[in-house]
Amino acid sequence: MANYKELLKKGFIVLTGEVGCGKTTVCRQLLTELDPKKYDTALILNPRLTETQLLQAILTELGEKKLGRTRVDMTTRLNKLLLERNAAGRDVVLIVDESQNLSFDTIEHLRLLSNLETDTQKLLQIILIGQPELKDMLRQDRLRQLRQRVQVFFDMRPLTPEETSSYIRHRISAAGSGGRPTFTDRACSSIHRASRGIPREINKLCDKALLSAFARNGDSVNWWDVRRAKKESRL
Repeated sequence: MANYKELLKKGFIVLTGEVGCGKTTVCRQLLTELDPKKYDTALILNPRLTETQLLQAILTELGEKKLGRTRVDMTTRLNKLLLERNAAGRDVVLIVDESQNLSFDTIEHLRLLSNLETDTQKLLQIILIGQPELKDMLRQDRLRQLRQRVQVFFDMRPLTPEETSSYIRHRISAAGSGGRPTFTDRACSSIHRASRGIPREINKLCDKALLSAFARNGDSVNWWDVRRAKKESRL
């Protein structure tokens, strides 16, 4: 996240990852770190939109009241708004979550919106976030023009065993545990195998394992607690 200012000058950015890998968490962190005095953001959570609905959503997210009646009107209004923000020294970032659900026409319209620019820079930074199906979509020959504009492509992979252990310790510490309870090495290994390194699954297993340890008045979460958690989660 430390280099996000440079990344936001790279044209299209694509972030993909399996369900539960933390894509939305990364998105929220980015929105938290973007300086509101410098950046304006538009977050689209439901991408099942027509081109017109997409324009309406973007303009609404950017605080625009006069949306226009037609798609041409809205495109003209968006271009004017982007020029105004640019003149004021502000950058506009559009984030589209669950982008694998975009229709071809809508994603093609996004490509056209990326053409909005001054003589020196793009007026709209577009970030597409989606599941692995988004990668398959972008490989289609009919989307080769958009694919050529993707300057940053990042795939979030599941955590390794070592990363899983570190993640669990971090979550426990962030919750204010003060070092208690702990997770044994065997417990962490078992959680990693069952969760396949997916953070959302790790969280679920840890919650249930902690309850198991609490029920037996234990000071550490062990392999048996994880075993019980896996049974309850049917993993």
